[in-house]
Amino acid sequence: MAHPLDPAPSPKIVVAPDSFKSTASAADAAEWLAEGVRSVIRDAHIVLTPMADGGEGTSFLFEGERICLPTTTASGRLTEAEYTFHATSKTAYIDVAAASGLPAVEADPVPLTGDTYGTGVLIADAQTRGAERVVLGLGGTATIDGGTGILVALGVNPLDQAGYQLPPGGGALEHLAGFDTAKVNVPAGAMEWVLLTDTTAPATGPEGAAHVFGPQKGATEADIEVLDRGLARLCEVTEVDPSTPGLGAAGGVGIGLTWLSSMLHGDSSHVHILPGARVVADSNGLVEQVDGAALVITGEGRYDGQTGTGKVASVVGELAREAGAVFAVAAGRFDEQPADGTIAVTLPERAEVREQLLQAGAEIAVAYLNTSTVQG
Repeated sequence: MAHPLDPAPSPKIVVAPDSFKSTASAADAAEWLAEGVRSVIRDAHIVLTPMADGGEGTSFLFEGERICLPTTTASGRLTEAEYTFHATSKTAYIDVAAASGLPAVEADPVPLTGDTYGTGVLIADAQTRGAERVVLGLGGTATIDGGTGILVALGVNPLDQAGYQLPPGGGALEHLAGFDTAKVNVPAGAMEWVLLTDTTAPATGPEGAAHVFGPQKGATEADIEVLDRGLARLCEVTEVDPSTPGLGAAGGVGIGLTWLSSMLHGDSSHVHILPGARVVADSNGLVEQVDGAALVITGEGRYDGQTGTGKVASVVGELAREAGAVFAVAAGRFDEQPADGTIAVTLPERAEVREQLLQAGAEIAVAYLNTSTVQG
């Protein structure tokens, strides 16, 4: 039995943030938030568990060799991109954002013409190294092409009614009539596909890829209607159900891949659309780590209406509540307020993201101590 004068046990604190776009990796964000916490709660037992939900930085969280090779951006410009290849399990972990991400074209968005060809190059390369399974992170893309850029990279060409190849991007998809599969890369297309989504959005409609994510990719209202019609046409030609939850992720990449896999295997059993944050939480041990935690901290660039559809903060929050831990979020901005009882800290406006996260960590620690004091 504990003696009344025995010191209180050190609180277990789990720090599990997402990356902060191009300013901080998930690992750096976790380290800096933890440093801020430790400046206040010096004896804390802190566990760092960097997170991702299928967006930028997801592939970095899995074990394997980092592969870097030349490819193209969403606008077709030459670039270099990395992915992770785990030879033992014959699995490639690829972020669509690595080649086809928004940051590379943010200054000059390409909502109608941007395509995922560069991601297809990474996929084809992974297959030549022995990959039989691709875990594809579907977040942070600049594209709404339904995955047709990947199809082109794998030897499948979308055609119009006259038999001519469609130009790149989702803007031309409403004229889709069929596909030329004479040169399809069968070994690559026949791999097992695990698609990690950061949203439950369907492919089309008011809650679909074009309407929900088009504006952040530079699409005007007129563009959005064109893109939505294009994705609807793609689903019609491929006979893929546009209402499938998560199919709107990464501009509908899952549409093209579901069709390709179904064509090669006879059904869609080799395509698995899964919530990215949950998969990562199972993989990196977060589910086990939150057990016995007093405080669980996450972070992301913006906490908004999309957060609750499967992004890191919502999943970490669910796990924290299930474990009975205090939950805290550090974000660059809050467009929506988290659930009651959540410690919400807005990053201070400072030039260095490290300093922002250090201060946020310290503020969370103070708020936690105040909360635990009030609760007894």
